[in-house]
Amino acid sequence: MTHLSADLAFQKQKLREKLRFRRKHFAANLDGMAQLAAFRALPAPLSDLIADHAVVGAYVAWGDEPDIVPMFAGLGEAGALALPHHVARGETMDFRRWRPEEVLTRGPWGTQQPADDAPPALPDLIFCPLVGFDRHGGRLGQGGGHYDRYFAARPAIRRIGVAWSVQEVDAVPRESTDIALDAVLTEQEFIICGDRL
Repeated sequence: MTHLSADLAFQKQKLREKLRFRRKHFAANLDGMAQLAAFRALPAPLSDLIADHAVVGAYVAWGDEPDIVPMFAGLGEAGALALPHHVARGETMDFRRWRPEEVLTRGPWGTQQPADDAPPALPDLIFCPLVGFDRHGGRLGQGGGHYDRYFAARPAIRRIGVAWSVQEVDAVPRESTDIALDAVLTEQEFIICGDRL
């Protein structure tokens, strides 16, 4: 069992390296107009889905991740947007409400997050970043397991991964602790991966 687990961890790490390289070069080579247009408006199926949920979880882009905050400007103004929050470099992640006029702080992982005193939130629907994905709901994250633990503890939350199309692979290596996505949104399409949406 240990050997299998170590082998899977190695496979995931090699795939992360490959996909981070691919993502970096794809994002660097997008022309200005393509960058301005990407992830600025919700596709019709998502607009309808979001209308049915009280609080939507999103994230602030880090590095070459797609920037989705502009897509949710109206939700933020209405107080219905939440972002991930880490108190320390531990395993626990939660979500805090955030409005566009509020200053973001630097979290313990170097990412931007709401202030420590921002109101806690429990999103009904979460848009999460990723390193790689497949069309069966497989998600390869950064490797810390924060989203997987959050999703495992709250299975009713709908999960939508966000990525550039070049981050797609045939099959993401999965462990029993890897929680499947319900859908993936790229700059080219909205991919439904299961039957929960």
